[in-house]
Amino acid sequence: DVTEIEEKEAQAKQEEQIMKEQELSNLLHEKRYLKALGLAISLDRPHTVLTVVKAILKEPEGRRHLEENIARLRKDQKEAVLGFLVTWNTNSRNCHEAQAVLETLLKHETPDSLLQFSGIKSAVESLLPYT
Repeated sequence: DVTEIEEKEAQAKQEEQIMKEQELSNLLHEKRYLKALGLAISLDRPHTVLTVVKAILKEPEGRRHLEENIARLRKDQKEAVLGFLVTWNTNSRNCHEAQAVLETLLKHETPDSLLQFSGIKSAVESLLPYT
């Protein structure tokens, strides 16, 4: 019978998730946005990433801080953010943040490196009607 083992594993995963959520909340409170972005991306939470982006943009010189934080992300994290911003861009409440992140990606990535992103073709096709 493996029921007990599976329950313990599920509980451990849930506890780990709660710890990460708390850590994310702490990072936002401490305004450690790069770590918060990385954690939210690793948790695959587009809405949380959007919340971090909004918090960065509310800061004085928010655009510059956003550029610094996005530029420091790994390639796989940038790909994830690109996928998230496609969805954000379809909603008028979030389109300004999506456009700010898109502008940053277009400024700091060469066309050749953007072409290497997974899902770039579908992202561009989805962005064109709303941009």
